[in-house]
Amino acid sequence: MAGSTPSSVPDVLAPGLTCIFCGINPGRVSAAAAAHFANPRNDFWRLLHDAGFTPRLYDPQEQFSLLELGLGVTNAAYRTTPGSGDLRRGDFDQAEFEARIRAAAPRAVAFVGKEAYRGLFNERPELGAQRRSIGRTGLFVLPSTSPANAAVPYQERLRWFTELRLWLEPVERQAVRGLVLDREGQVLLVRFEHPISGDAWWATVGGGIDPGETDEDALRRELREEAGLADFEIGPVVHTREATFPWAGQLIHQHERFHLIRVETHEVTPTIDLVPEGVTDVRWWSPAELTAQSEEVVPEDLLQIIRANDA
Repeated sequence: MAGSTPSSVPDVLAPGLTCIFCGINPGRVSAAAAAHFANPRNDFWRLLHDAGFTPRLYDPQEQFSLLELGLGVTNAAYRTTPGSGDLRRGDFDQAEFEARIRAAAPRAVAFVGKEAYRGLFNERPELGAQRRSIGRTGLFVLPSTSPANAAVPYQERLRWFTELRLWLEPVERQAVRGLVLDREGQVLLVRFEHPISGDAWWATVGGGIDPGETDEDALRRELREEAGLADFEIGPVVHTREATFPWAGQLIHQHERFHLIRVETHEVTPTIDLVPEGVTDVRWWSPAELTAQSEEVVPEDLLQIIRANDA
């Protein structure tokens, strides 16, 4: 993916990076050097080192060495201008940018300056972690490192870069889920929808294990709340999964255990308001319906797991 951009400053991207730093657009010094943040008065590279992202101070010409550290660099807009104030609304393409990030699928994107974020999403962000995400990529806003932002002291900018580095370490979370199958071979799924991006996906019923709970305690609570299901036996663990994703401004590394649960039939009747949980629907799905529908299903191999346990 590196070097494939319509700009004199190439994207420094690869699949599965920990963090991609996103500037607003190339300035004239960066364009001449074909390197990100190449202005010697820009503190970006110094901040990367002082915050612990790089083992030494990198030169802008070493930008592709960042990939070895799980880091990348891109821009919100590709057009070179004397200053970011010369950009026009049409220079920002949110759909193209989101496609670029989904293709790379990093853990996070860190916008170097509020205006880079604002230009893409037409929102005024606060510094720090954002509630918006791009798929399974979390978003974070840093202070600008430009010399034009000299009013913000270096130590304050360093504080935010250091906070980003700490935030990139996900919160560990144990979770339990139910592979609930009825006598017709249908599976019970819940539909999650991100409150800002609108991304939607279907997943098995379940959730995080609260302190002091066992797998059974948590699974019975989740099934009662999400589906009104109380009369069932919990079967063996038939699948395990780990996933890292953003939610409510945090990065979560979730360890999931899927228990097989068989029921004759059940009319779904949630016992709590699921909207605050991001859940917009709970329903039974036949394997044929799952094959035909277009929204994402998690885990991706759910149909194979169902077929392996549909005795």
